[in-house]
Amino acid sequence: MKNAHAPKKSSQLYLQIADKVLGIIENRRLQPHDPVPSEGELAKLFGVSRMTSKLALERLADQGLVYRLPRRGTFLSGQQDGGASNIGALLPESKALPKEEKQNKQIALIVPHLSDYTSKIIAAAESEARKHDSDLILKISKDKEDEDRCLQRLVEGGISGIILFPQGRKTCSDQVLRLKLQQFPIVIIDRIFREVQIDCVYHDHYLGSYQMTKYLIEKGHREIGYTSNAIDNITSREERYQGYIQSLLDHAIPVKNQYIHFRSVPCDTRRINESDPEQETFMHDNPQMTALLCGDDHIAISTLNTALSMGISVPDKLSIVGFSDIQLSALSPIPLTTVRQDTGQLAQSAFNLLMKRVNHSLEKQITIKIQTTIVERKSVR
Repeated sequence: MKNAHAPKKSSQLYLQIADKVLGIIENRRLQPHDPVPSEGELAKLFGVSRMTSKLALERLADQGLVYRLPRRGTFLSGQQDGGASNIGALLPESKALPKEEKQNKQIALIVPHLSDYTSKIIAAAESEARKHDSDLILKISKDKEDEDRCLQRLVEGGISGIILFPQGRKTCSDQVLRLKLQQFPIVIIDRIFREVQIDCVYHDHYLGSYQMTKYLIEKGHREIGYTSNAIDNITSREERYQGYIQSLLDHAIPVKNQYIHFRSVPCDTRRINESDPEQETFMHDNPQMTALLCGDDHIAISTLNTALSMGISVPDKLSIVGFSDIQLSALSPIPLTTVRQDTGQLAQSAFNLLMKRVNHSLEKQITIKIQTTIVERKSVR
């Protein structure tokens, strides 16, 4: 009896996958001769065998909806007028969306955590979504694997486009690369993946750090240190460090290795009001420093509190500056001078770029840098 039912189950499965492919064609509004997901991509996307995917694509080919070229892939047939416009009629009733629903695009925003900084991005993104008559779907990824699951489920669910603030990856994930190859509308924010050309919008971390170092030099400082979490191939951290180094060199100030400190463990954001042993050792070993540029505001606030607990007067003996301008930077014991990142402009630029892709813009990969500004408070002499 089991063998008698097996063909029926297999048959139903490949028909279901064929329907899902029609849904992908409709949601992405593919045009004649655009590539359709391959057997391997469909197998990974829906958790089926390559044979099932092959049968699904062959069924669509038999119907004249797609054509297959050896070693090149599967493509949407050019026989239908309007490309994907007629596909909707072939979708199962539950998948065919009413016309008024199709007009309201759903855009997903994926962030790696909730913080003061990401909360500002979310608020700005919601405002931009309303301007574009779109609905914003928010996802908070727990880790790299969860981020990939979020991406896959959103695409399967028919999302129009995705804005991704990635987890702290060293390289682009396979899932992001797959979406890029499928020409799915996706924009990366606050990160750069140098190994793949993909749309991204990020703050100019290099110039922000360069200008902050220059600001300290113009205030009369020459013994300027730098402290940060480990770079770990995260481009924002790398560029902030490079900006600090280049600014010193351009102003003929020697770079002193003892003034540069990369933490062995990340700064604990829950304990920044306490004295930090790593920061204490760093400052104790370098009493000649008159100013300290911190890789982010959390480290800056932690360093400031540590200095005060050590009896180091801020800013009279040691000036401390940060990067990001989180809300706490203005509320620290000595209000923090820092680099402000404009989240409103970040969200606006990301949405405008994403909407270009949703509307089938064929421009090459676009990178947009958002300028930063220095916010002066009380932590610099």
